[in-house]
Amino acid sequence: MTQVEKEFPKESSKGAPMFFLMLIFVGYFLYVALKQNNQISIANLSIFLGVFFVALSSYALVKTENFCQSIKAFPRSNVPGYIFMLAATIWFLWNIKTENMADYKDIKHWFYIGFGFIGIGSCFYLKDFLAVRGLAVFMLLTAKLILDAQRVYMFSTPAQEVTEWRLLFAILAYAIIIFSMWMVISPWRMRDIINWGVAVPLRIYIKSICLILFGVILIVLGLTAFQIK
Repeated sequence: MTQVEKEFPKESSKGAPMFFLMLIFVGYFLYVALKQNNQISIANLSIFLGVFFVALSSYALVKTENFCQSIKAFPRSNVPGYIFMLAATIWFLWNIKTENMADYKDIKHWFYIGFGFIGIGSCFYLKDFLAVRGLAVFMLLTAKLILDAQRVYMFSTPAQEVTEWRLLFAILAYAIIIFSMWMVISPWRMRDIINWGVAVPLRIYIKSICLILFGVILIVLGLTAFQIK
């Protein structure tokens, strides 16, 4: 029996779409980090996030029961925890490698060893709510990417063409930072939030519809307002 089957003995097939969406999310941002050196236009970022939110929320509406089972199992799932934590570790070490830290140039190798050990060691010695902690760390790095993309857009676009819709990304990024830091400190809170959110089907429908609308707004902005003329 595989590790995934041990963790999801009855829901493994039902959780496959959510697992696939998670892999797309992680893979996309790792591609941006490693292959594009953390460089992405705000338009492309807006479109990707919009499509992801629409896909995730549509799945929650169409397959509500499967979605509920998958998301309720997430906080205690080790496999997603390994993926998020290791991906975040790779991304963070890459940021250290590419950052111009003149004052720490001679001791960078200690950063690689120290943070690499923390990231990998967490997968062995911090398995309690590992998925929540890994997601939180990964989302902190994602928030940095969002803020960087927004800043590059602001300074690279002529002043008369800069749209105030860019502030939507600043708000989103800081909301992610606050929530992620809270989850790192109190990872069990995500379990409580999830259980409350799926306890009543109406809550799932309302949140999914709101997230779909938000995703559509991001897609439209990516195709129109954020396009540099």
